Amino acid sequence: MAYDVAVVGGGVIGLAVAWRTAQRGLSVALVDPDPGSGASHASAGMLAPVSEVTYTEEPLLRLGLASLRLWPAFREELEEAGRQSLDHRSDGTLSVAYGPDDLAYLSDLADFEQALGLKVERLTGRECRAYEPMLSPLVRGGLLAGDDAWVNPRRVVRALLTAFSGVVVRGRATGLIRAGGAVTGVRTEGAVVAAETVVVAAGAWSPTLVPELPIRPVKGQILRLRGAPGFLTRCVRGTVHGSPAYLVPRGDGEITVGATVEELGFDGRVTAGGVYELLRDARELVPGVTELELAETTTGFRPGTPDNLPLIGFTEVKGLYVATGHHRGGVLMAPVTAEAVAAQLAGEGDGLGPCDPGRFA
Repeated sequence: MAYDVAVVGGGVIGLAVAWRTAQRGLSVALVDPDPGSGASHASAGMLAPVSEVTYTEEPLLRLGLASLRLWPAFREELEEAGRQSLDHRSDGTLSVAYGPDDLAYLSDLADFEQALGLKVERLTGRECRAYEPMLSPLVRGGLLAGDDAWVNPRRVVRALLTAFSGVVVRGRATGLIRAGGAVTGVRTEGAVVAAETVVVAAGAWSPTLVPELPIRPVKGQILRLRGAPGFLTRCVRGTVHGSPAYLVPRGDGEITVGATVEELGFDGRVTAGGVYELLRDARELVPGVTELELAETTTGFRPGTPDNLPLIGFTEVKGLYVATGHHRGGVLMAPVTAEAVAAQLAGEGDGLGPCDPGRFA
């Protein structure tokens, strides 16, 4: 069969794009051998543009904030259509510091965030522990980003698969079909999917179909611990041994601990060193984690770009669209990406200008 749109990639971005595009009345095929098994499966699901802001990434911050504003309505609609709770929580992110250097950095960061109009609250060590009693007694102070939120990304994927009304082609895309200089479909291991427009949303694997995309895999090892619900009530972040670390609680008692950042290509191994460092850093922040069950170790590959902004829009090749390169913000930016892509494919929008995939040409 021929479709209006074929979306290659069944992560949270590809699924959200396929769902929203099908809602516009276009016929859509989603191509993926095992939807939701890649970076979305490993993700912590943080919706945290404020606590993850850096001094050089204001365009990324603005995009993240725009998507965060869409998340409540997106969640409500998806929970109904997908027939399950996403475990969405909005208690904020608590970033903590141990020594005077860490405190000075957080103070400077708070000045920067407040100058941008962001909502952050400066806290003493006592106030941090009042919010989260399990924190280390060595915590000297912190910042609370009250608007940050998080979801369970695996539930998001399952809900999107249920809500999506199009066709799921469970095969690995091996190449694009071209005719007369245009892309006219996707070739899989067992079938050919013809489409007027092909959307490549394959995350770190996108360059296997479009080699000119400046995307690289950034390996992340992540742990899932299991304990009693209420161990933590909000996300906790900190810099430990020079590396950022975070703990994300779920409603069922799971704690997601992450994550390593490794430029090692597609090395999918979970290493003893990676697990040790994550547990060591988590214990520095919250000593009680050593009493929790180590339930899972996972590796994922973030799709990184040179400026950390995603690539979203039509390419110079007729019929070829890309929606990839979201790095560590795929779950956060799913609503704004899906809305922009679906509108553009339906001829109703101009896309997201800063994310123009031709900006590196």
